[in-house]
Order: sequence, then structure tokens, then C-alpha cells
Amino acid sequence: MPVSPVAPVQGVMPTNYVSGAGAATGTDGSAFGASLTGAVDNLQQLQSTSKELAVSAVTGNLDDIHNATIAASRAQITLELVATVRNKGVDAFNEIMRMQA
Repeated sequence: MPVSPVAPVQGVMPTNYVSGAGAATGTDGSAFGASLTGAVDNLQQLQSTSKELAVSAVTGNLDDIHNATIAASRAQITLELVATVRNKGVDAFNEIMRMQA
């Protein structure tokens, strides 16, 4: 039985905050810091967009409620991801500090 090809995902916007991660060859952590900074900036932009669309929905100026729902979901998932990465970083730091004691 032949399998039909899967259609590409439409409407996905690429993020560019990880594109420079492999550029740095040093071990000073600047590329990792730049990636985290980009992720936080992206999160702030997603939350701002979500807030603007929510205000538009409440005031009745929004034609398509799906955009507001998708923006809110993206902001929520990104916030959860950033919080998880932060928690893992704190856990790793605490583990390193325990090894030095």
C-alpha cells in the first residue's frame, strides 16, 4: 500500500535566536548566553503579541479569534520552556556547587 507524502506545515515562523549558537568556538559561554538572551527576547515578543490580540478580542476589534488563541498558546508554551531551562540551569549550578564543597 503506497503512502502519500505529508504536506509541509504552513504558518510556522522560524526563530533566529539559535542560529548563532554554533558560530562561537570558544568555551567562554557567550554563544549559550546569546541563545538564552534571544529566547527571552522571543518570549517577550510572543507575550506582547498575545496581550495585544487579547485586548483586541475583548474590545471586539478582532476578526479571527483563532489568532489570539494560537498566540496565547505559543506564549504559554514558550514560557514553560524558558522556565524549565532556567530550572535545569539552577539545578546544574547547585550540583556543581555541591561537588566543590
